[in-house]
Amino acid sequence: MLEDIIHYFVHSLIDSLKILPFLFIAFVIIEVIEHKFSEKNKSIISNSGKFGPIIGAFLGLVPQCGFSVFATNLYVTRILSLGTLISIYLATSDEMLPILISHNVSATIILKILTLKFVIGLIFGFLIDLFLQKSNNSKLDYSICKDEHCHCEEGIILSSIKHTFHIFIFIFLVNFILTLVIDVFESNILSSILFKDSYFGPFIISLIGLIPNCASSVIITELFLNNAISFGAMMSGLLANSGVALLVLFKSNKNIKENIMILGLLYGISVISGLIIMIIM
Repeated sequence: MLEDIIHYFVHSLIDSLKILPFLFIAFVIIEVIEHKFSEKNKSIISNSGKFGPIIGAFLGLVPQCGFSVFATNLYVTRILSLGTLISIYLATSDEMLPILISHNVSATIILKILTLKFVIGLIFGFLIDLFLQKSNNSKLDYSICKDEHCHCEEGIILSSIKHTFHIFIFIFLVNFILTLVIDVFESNILSSILFKDSYFGPFIISLIGLIPNCASSVIITELFLNNAISFGAMMSGLLANSGVALLVLFKSNKNIKENIMILGLLYGISVISGLIIMIIM
């Protein structure tokens, strides 16, 4: 048994090390985009008005450091509408994009995922603003992003190295655990546990997506790459995932009922969207 564990450990480490250069390059590109367009994006989203869900869904596609946190701050201070906030949450990919790129996933699949996240974020953002619009009358406070230690100020290379190291550790651990689990249960049994071919899948994976940590997007993406969950279930989980933004929301917004409503909306939309995707795709 010990020899098997050592074998799986080494195997997972080697597999994870193979994607390390690609992961670093992906994060460098993302950091360049973030540092170059960050302030412009913040200005655009702050003044988006009724077009907020469109702009929010588009900007949310880029896995920027702290962007969903920044959007949460703007919502708490009532600069953004609820619909714009939800559109950003739904579009946010967290660590999904660099992981898919590092695994050389087809550009067609990546484009399909991003397009679906954008369209779903846009549609539900407008619907929420149409039926649940609230007045925005508070002043802006930018302190939250700094409090969450995004490290955006440390430069592109250092920030990319930190992101790469953190996600590499998550990927290695997830790969190691998945290898053990798959060996014990076999792929078909693991898929059954996670309801891969069942309409219960989106309900379970969306709960994982709500975990306010980048580990959840890593787990969901790796489960999909290991063929343990369906495309629809993966989409549910990634739609529900907004990084640490929900943690910031509950920390900063004193209206607990409103926070629970937002949590419920995010979960419900993610599950419904995943079910629809499973039916039509």
